[in-house]
Amino acid sequence: MADTKRTATLTFDNKSIEMPIYAPTVGTDVIDIRKLYAQGDVFTYDPGFTSTAACESSITYIDGDKGELLYRGYPIEQLADESHYLEVCYLLLYGELPNATQLQDFEGRVTRHTMLHEQIHYFFRGFRRDSHPMATMVGVVGAMSAFYHDSLDINDEWQREVAAIRMIAKMPTVAAMAYKYYVGQPFVYPRNDLDYASNFLHMCFSVPAEPYVVNPIIAKAMDRIFTLHADHEQNASTSTVRLAGSSGANPFACIAAGIACLWGPAHGGANQACLEMLREIGTVDRIPEYIARAKDKDDPFRLMGFGHRVYKNFDPRAKVMKESADEVLDLMGIHNNETLKVAKELERIALEDEYFISKKLYPNVDFYSGIILEAIGFPTSMFTPIFALSRTVGWISQWKEMIAEKDQKIGRPRQLYIGPTKRDYKDIAER
Repeated sequence: MADTKRTATLTFDNKSIEMPIYAPTVGTDVIDIRKLYAQGDVFTYDPGFTSTAACESSITYIDGDKGELLYRGYPIEQLADESHYLEVCYLLLYGELPNATQLQDFEGRVTRHTMLHEQIHYFFRGFRRDSHPMATMVGVVGAMSAFYHDSLDINDEWQREVAAIRMIAKMPTVAAMAYKYYVGQPFVYPRNDLDYASNFLHMCFSVPAEPYVVNPIIAKAMDRIFTLHADHEQNASTSTVRLAGSSGANPFACIAAGIACLWGPAHGGANQACLEMLREIGTVDRIPEYIARAKDKDDPFRLMGFGHRVYKNFDPRAKVMKESADEVLDLMGIHNNETLKVAKELERIALEDEYFISKKLYPNVDFYSGIILEAIGFPTSMFTPIFALSRTVGWISQWKEMIAEKDQKIGRPRQLYIGPTKRDYKDIAER
């Protein structure tokens, strides 16, 4: 943490506490309150930790007011247009873009680790056929610690490296197998001759009965989805991974915890919720009714896929995702699908209606990614697993960064206790 000569003074109950102020390389200053309890015998109260910096990080930066997202300083728009997912993975893991030799080595290591231990296949078969793929992924990823004992020691830098590569390499295989099991088709093994996105699509949609060729436009859209979701600063699932990791848990357990957190509809499940909303609306002629409901403060209905908790401007990922959505829909020739008609009309209204513009309720990344995944042929139950696959590199990068910190401590949030004061136990006859 950088040295600082600036301080903030908190005065209460005849006490005065001086706290250092730290300036980041970019963004909001931070007041260090770590001595607040020791010197003042008080805690801060911050539900949701929305005003609390829980860690130092040099991985991802978000400026919600400007609509800006940077991976290691690089704008997400540039990376989505000019880079590809595995190069972005290298950037997030190691801090710099690779040269040609480094990228070739990294891609080779990932490719050679895409297969799962054969006995994990039997683990899948222990789930009910109608299990949600996210339930399967939480279980399987957590169970990977039972199969890869040589990458569990978090104090060994090389084992941390091996775990990171394995996680990035195997997550598409886990997600694809969860999908195949869900739809009742045989598992498809990974192919080392395909790129990362194409390999995932091949494992999901190919069958033994006939050849399957991945369309490059679909593969590009898939790669962009992976890239745009690779990391997003200290969100709920990333914070979960860090909190689990602070206890010394093995990396597979930490990532499984992140997957479980991501499952929530307010987080990773947002794109699924968005598409389900589009289906609820049903037809274009019903849109005015739902727009009116969205504007009614007394109506619990909310338009999913519009606006963002962090971005007070246009979601920078949505701009790129919209391009891919248009390309995919044109390729698939999808013009008469009623759900997608509703989506396009809602998009038009949101970009023109003064109510949406004034409240900055622009279509976000979940809106467009849901449209793309629907067009490709994925059921809504696979939307969040694909998000988990994309975010794995961000989780593992954040986890590695945290483990390497010299003053890293186990997470221990405090509370504002409002329960009963101390009282004596009463025998059941006296209650």
